Amino acid sequence: MARNRESKIELTAYDDLFETDESRAEANLSKIREIPISEIDEFPDHPFKVLMDEDMEQLVDSVRRSGVMTPATVRQKEDGRYELISGHRRKKACELAGLETLKCEVKELTRDEAIIVMVESNLQRTTILPSEKAFAYKMRLEAMKRQAGRPPKDNSSPLGTHLRSDAELAEKVGESRNQIQRYIRLTELVPEILQMVDERQIAFRPAVEISYLSEEQQYTLLEAMGYNDATPSLAQAIKMKKFMQEGKLTDGVIQSIMQEEKPNQKEKPAFKDERITKLIPKSIPRGQETDFVVKALEFYNRHLQRQRGQER
Repeated sequence: MARNRESKIELTAYDDLFETDESRAEANLSKIREIPISEIDEFPDHPFKVLMDEDMEQLVDSVRRSGVMTPATVRQKEDGRYELISGHRRKKACELAGLETLKCEVKELTRDEAIIVMVESNLQRTTILPSEKAFAYKMRLEAMKRQAGRPPKDNSSPLGTHLRSDAELAEKVGESRNQIQRYIRLTELVPEILQMVDERQIAFRPAVEISYLSEEQQYTLLEAMGYNDATPSLAQAIKMKKFMQEGKLTDGVIQSIMQEEKPNQKEKPAFKDERITKLIPKSIPRGQETDFVVKALEFYNRHLQRQRGQER
């Protein structure tokens, strides 16, 4: 009887060992559940924008009719709340549709693993702004570098098996290493100029060169762009960067460079105000509008003086 009891104890201990392994394996599996939206926090420094556009309106309608078909991805934080990794548009659509919960896939991820998953999932979007790519690539590359600094989980030698982080990222996203570094340079732009890149007012390559300028120099350039109603060409941006590297990029140099005529550049009208332009005869050659207006004002001024003389 005692022997049977001992055998049972040993067998139970043996079973517990396997149950522990199973429970560990199960803990690593993703779990899908409905989570209150109020318990889900945004991903810190999330680089992708949630736009209130026509696609969002369609998504809201779809969520109202059928709910969220593809679960969002979250991870649980130490305080018990959840951090949204992918599904920011779905979460916003649920809020607009008046839903209180969001279907989520809960994953056990470290901070760096979460960054990589967040970037990977959002890079699948059809439209991605340059600024979104810039900050996403920067976050992911930094996470990959931190991971590369850790010892591999297995005991295999890392030599020959781990690419340089930027080369690995280039392979994953289908861009060259140089192009990835160019995108990351955009994160050095002041917000106003970065927005102009997103709005395609400034071309990508000139923007990369401008990113090497100091914040103060960039704001001086911004003023010069407004004053000259022009954005820098690649050649002008490279010239400013060169002057900056030589310590010669003053406010006057920036203004001088921005006043240069670009090849094939159409001459801008001297006046934007239609009240003025419609009064200038079409026979006046381009570039001589200011002279015409000055002469017209001088003539009108002499006319006023003659009138005053007659009234005395």
